[in-house]
Amino acid sequence: MDILHLFCDIDDFCLKFEPNFNQRLLSDKPKLRDRVSQMSLSEVMRIVVNFHSSGYRNFKTYYLEYVCKHLRGEFPRLVSYNRFVELMKDSLIPLTFYLESRKAERSGISFVDSTPISICHNRRIHSNKVFEGIAKRGKTSVGWFYGFKLHIIINHLGELLGFRLTPGNVDDR
Repeated sequence: MDILHLFCDIDDFCLKFEPNFNQRLLSDKPKLRDRVSQMSLSEVMRIVVNFHSSGYRNFKTYYLEYVCKHLRGEFPRLVSYNRFVELMKDSLIPLTFYLESRKAERSGISFVDSTPISICHNRRIHSNKVFEGIAKRGKTSVGWFYGFKLHIIINHLGELLGFRLTPGNVDDR
């Protein structure tokens, strides 16, 4: 899928999703400060999706070296890296729903694989408190890690059939 088609697809999804999602949010107390972003949700989602298909291993390098230098024309209201990281957390639930809405039909042949999502380096496991009780130690063919596994099922055309995020110690089967 080319960049323009992907952006239009994500933007169309966000136009339908955002009003319904914002209407259903529960709030314990009113926000004292609700800072409006310069970048739209669809722009943030597109950058996140492009990162995962870019080949970059580090998001900071991708954002500062590629997005800020080469995609400034596509994103005229780019924000600083630190602000973008703050905006990324708000795109997690919409990205999950976007992926759910783009599942393909089963065709008989399916391929299953998983990839580790490390939370921290192995030496920092005991001091990490962010995902305490949720993330677990797991082993891949490369070695041990601490975090989660993303399990993906695709059909013979490479289209997404299903996905699941599990603790790192869950078996791939």
